[in-house]
Amino acid sequence: LAEIARVMELEARTLTRLRECVGPAYEEAVRLIYACPGKVILTGMGKSGSIAQKIASTMVSTGTPAMFMHPAEGMHGDIGIAHKDDVIIAISKSGESDELIGLLPSIRRIGARFIAITPKAESTIARYADIVLVTPVEEEACPLNMAPTCSTTAALVVGDALAMALMKLRDFQPDDFALYHPGGQLGKRLLLTVSDIMRSGEANPIIGVTASIRDMLCEITSKRAGAVSVVDDDHHLLGLVTDYDIRRVLEKGGDIPAMTVSEIMNKKPTFVYVDEKAIQALEIMENREKPFLVLPVLDRREKVVGMIHLHDLVARGL
Repeated sequence: LAEIARVMELEARTLTRLRECVGPAYEEAVRLIYACPGKVILTGMGKSGSIAQKIASTMVSTGTPAMFMHPAEGMHGDIGIAHKDDVIIAISKSGESDELIGLLPSIRRIGARFIAITPKAESTIARYADIVLVTPVEEEACPLNMAPTCSTTAALVVGDALAMALMKLRDFQPDDFALYHPGGQLGKRLLLTVSDIMRSGEANPIIGVTASIRDMLCEITSKRAGAVSVVDDDHHLLGLVTDYDIRRVLEKGGDIPAMTVSEIMNKKPTFVYVDEKAIQALEIMENREKPFLVLPVLDRREKVVGMIHLHDLVARGL
């Protein structure tokens, strides 16, 4: 426990010192990346390379086109991905990595702008850079003062800070985030519409108001939605019959075979429009004393085009 606390204290102290070093170079770096007409290429060897990969992933998912290039692969052709309109960010603890130094002449010839993230302001990589973001590290948290720990933490935080500052400059909104994260719950909540999830076509349980009780029961059973929309000849919604409506009639001693559909149906059902967000349908279903399981779906001409079931919303991760 003492060792764990020591490591955390050292890394926290590193970040405190890093915060004190934030100055004009950081603003210059953000504005250079923001104005970049190409992409951001992050590179680094070893643990620094792992941090570079993470920063590239964060940037690309928050509105800044970015990618990772392994410097060793860059020495053997991958530097060809770089263009004069790009910004290359190299992360290095020593600033003297052979693989990164080997790329510097090519970077200069290509004409890409170059940012170095390193604790060593006088290193070879720093001298080559257009902008140097110094990450001062007194010592690593490693008991041998060798394994990159405090240095990689500092580089990671610098990368996160650049990415978040760029998000603000780009006015990156939740809808943008959802666009880049369609598999996450936020993405689904902001992107999926009722039309993406509803049961339509042959899967949509629907009957005319003059249909027989037998046809109504067959439609409810065959479509497995536990309900059926009742429509007029122009497909306008007249009512909804659910399993609950049928049970309610039976509990009151009603003779269902002798009744008409219009006598059983709910004549004022709640519905949603086809172009509404799916999350809105979910909120309508859940935010009441007795939650709905189904909602008829209407287009903007007020015609029934589908049905949405609570189970379908849950199955899609909403």
